[in-house]
Amino acid sequence: MENGRDSFPFPYKPYDIQEQFMKALYSALDQGKVGIFESPTGTGKSLSLICGALSWLTDYEEKKRQEAAALLQEGEASLSASAAPSSSSSSASAEPDWISDFVQKKAERDLVSKLKEEELKRKKREERMEMIRNNIHLKYASKRKSCEEDEAFKLLQLSKEEQTTTPGDQEDEELIVAEYESDDESKSKSRFFGGEDEEDEELVEEHVTKIYYCSRTHSQLAQFVHEVQKSPFGTNISLVTLGSRQNLCVNEEVRRLGSIQHINDRCMEMQKNKHEKQHHEGGAKRKRGPPKSVCPYNKALALQQMRDEVLGTVQDIEQLLKLGKETKACPYYSTRLAVPPAQLVVLPYQMVLHEGTRRAAGVQLKGQVVIIDEAHNLSDTLSCIHSAELSGAQLCRAQSQLTQYADRYKNRLKAKNLMYIKQILFVIEGLIRVLGGKVGQNPQSQTTQAGTEMYTINNFLFKAQIDNINLFKLQRYFEKSMISRKLGGFVEKYAGSGVTLHTHSSSNKENRRTEGLNRYLQALNSNPSSAPVPSADQQGASEADKVLSASPMMQVEGFFLALTNSNTDGRVVLQKQGTLSESSVKFLLLNPAVHFAQVLKECRAVIIAGGTMQPVSDFKQELLFSAGVKEERITEFSCGHVIPPENILPFVLCAGPSGQELDFTFQNRDSPQMMDETGRILSNICNVVPGGVVCFFPSYEYSRRIISHWEASGALTRLGNKKKIFQEPKKANQVEQVLNEFSRCIQRSAVDSSGGVTGAILFSVVGGKMSEGINFSDDLGRCVVMVGMPYPNIKSPELQEKMSYLEHLPHSHGKNPGQALIENLCMKAVNQSIGRAIRHRGDYSSIVLCDRRYARHATLAKLPAWIKNRTSTHSGFGPAFAALRKFFLEKRQKRE
Repeated sequence: MENGRDSFPFPYKPYDIQEQFMKALYSALDQGKVGIFESPTGTGKSLSLICGALSWLTDYEEKKRQEAAALLQEGEASLSASAAPSSSSSSASAEPDWISDFVQKKAERDLVSKLKEEELKRKKREERMEMIRNNIHLKYASKRKSCEEDEAFKLLQLSKEEQTTTPGDQEDEELIVAEYESDDESKSKSRFFGGEDEEDEELVEEHVTKIYYCSRTHSQLAQFVHEVQKSPFGTNISLVTLGSRQNLCVNEEVRRLGSIQHINDRCMEMQKNKHEKQHHEGGAKRKRGPPKSVCPYNKALALQQMRDEVLGTVQDIEQLLKLGKETKACPYYSTRLAVPPAQLVVLPYQMVLHEGTRRAAGVQLKGQVVIIDEAHNLSDTLSCIHSAELSGAQLCRAQSQLTQYADRYKNRLKAKNLMYIKQILFVIEGLIRVLGGKVGQNPQSQTTQAGTEMYTINNFLFKAQIDNINLFKLQRYFEKSMISRKLGGFVEKYAGSGVTLHTHSSSNKENRRTEGLNRYLQALNSNPSSAPVPSADQQGASEADKVLSASPMMQVEGFFLALTNSNTDGRVVLQKQGTLSESSVKFLLLNPAVHFAQVLKECRAVIIAGGTMQPVSDFKQELLFSAGVKEERITEFSCGHVIPPENILPFVLCAGPSGQELDFTFQNRDSPQMMDETGRILSNICNVVPGGVVCFFPSYEYSRRIISHWEASGALTRLGNKKKIFQEPKKANQVEQVLNEFSRCIQRSAVDSSGGVTGAILFSVVGGKMSEGINFSDDLGRCVVMVGMPYPNIKSPELQEKMSYLEHLPHSHGKNPGQALIENLCMKAVNQSIGRAIRHRGDYSSIVLCDRRYARHATLAKLPAWIKNRTSTHSGFGPAFAALRKFFLEKRQKRE
């Protein structure tokens, strides 16, 4: 096994680069390395990952089995060999020999019995999986029977339940925080969590060796699962897909709540009701009151049966939802039960990279393999997951709601709870004051002096005068008491009945209804609906109602957690925007390695894969070396593309048709000459390029300015005579519509170009909605034009702080790490955008980099190898245009 594999199961004959990829991957997993794997999109990266990693897993399990069998055989032989002489020499031997002999034999016996036990467990596991795969019809019959029994039992229970309600506040029992006994985490552990269901204990298993595969979006995960289904491992691998409650819930009553926070709260409340119901059925006395609802999809037998189904057949999230509805079982909890025995677990980034989410999902990394795909933005993703932001409006709402909660239940809350609630209020009030606001007044009417300030964590705590509060104890109280959820239930229950959800001030009613609306809408993961779209006024009113019923305490809890980071690892940004409502306090994580270190330490091997991983050196410095990984543990693999070299024409253009030097620096790019020259370049390109042209601008603002200039000068009309013009939409839900129209226009032009229009041009923005995750394959992207270099805003306080932080770290190569960060962010964005064009072996495209700065050796070195090796630099426009014309002429002749 140490020598690797010569061949891998594959659905078709793999390309050479796929074989190299799989061999390198197999070797990295076998040696427990941290691997950085770069394979351009369109080269079959997903299939290579699947076949390489699962080949290693099956070999590893077989090797373990053989080693265990050999050890067992050796142990049994040793025991039987030592049995005969030990009996004859026992009388003559001295006592020390007898003792040592006994100890040795006991150790051997223990080892043998342990090996036998493990072998038995493994056989049981394999038999169970075999049975699951072979007995699907029997399982469906038993599921139907159990569902019928459940329904009958439910009807019987409903007829017996007492419907009378108790007067007074007794009905609010579920909103009261349970008695908080101690600060010690080890005490009363199950009191607030409810623990695992007792009857579910038999379902808890030890984790087998497995591979965790994670990617950014659910659509990418679904695509990966479909690739597994098509692979040679599709029928004999146990795979489970994990997702959030919002993605996996099948209870329509809960799904209708919309926001992820409401869905989580309602689900957990139903879980709690289920535990209480079982407790009362066991003989405990039930308080009078209305029956509490429990989820009909959360039954132990149904969950276990669905878990078996999940392990027996590879399924994506859509198939899981369908199965959950058919079998009346919850996909969210079934998939979690399926994690321990699964061989491949497919899940979003957050569930691996965030410790709290990882723990809640039952993900154990010790000795396992993690594959992180689409990892080009891994550093930014880690920073984003662990950063937190609170607006002044949210802080005022939280303070108002928690004060009213404490006032309403002060006679029913224990002293310890009141003490912690007062501490939380003290910190929230400190945050309001540090933003320049006053507690208890409408944040919309409070003005603050605009400006941005940056602090280390400790300095911020001093500034807010909350440095005397133990945030670690407060965080533990949040976790154990679930105060955020209780407050959310309180706000939801009493909205519109005397509880003011904002501040105590009653002025400016309309402002109070809409404050914080935009921030709240950003947090919602809304699904596009086919229903008629309501007017803006109707939408505003309905969304404002949602805001009124929402509690921001979850966000407050997240911010408190962020403040427990090490003082050097993050910064707190105070942004005052004129009014307290719009001002915000934000925690910015500067050292993502601190949260990645635990993943790297626990896992057997970590594979970081992507289509464009360049520049790798700084990626290693920021995420691996800073996390304590030694150079010898890191392995790198980068492969070319499967396309023939003649199918790509990348070049750097240093000057335009009139000889104007192309230098899109901030000082030069707004000059009329530069804008006119860019228009002439595009006009010439559109004359010779068939199909679609995609043009990327460095920012939305520059895109707006240059297109406005072309409209005034007539250049846009000239462009429109050759290619129909499309622009990247401002709203994400319009992207698909624009792409469909862009595609249809190109298809029509290919069939009939009699009107003079030879295709379409799409104006897009680097880092925008079109630069990632969207493929411009074949005629959709025959030419990608990059106008200027998309450097990030150097004046951003967050970026300046990050640069300053990096400059104080140890660094090699003698270059300024702050400046290197700027260049790397720019080139990462360029690589993502230009990589959109070539998507498969038969595809061809040209890439035009319009800016003389691209010709610098250090900049060219940061392009992906398969593009860099073919890139030429043209100081004049003539030779570049001739090469472009020749490239497309040859392609047309070949097709004809």
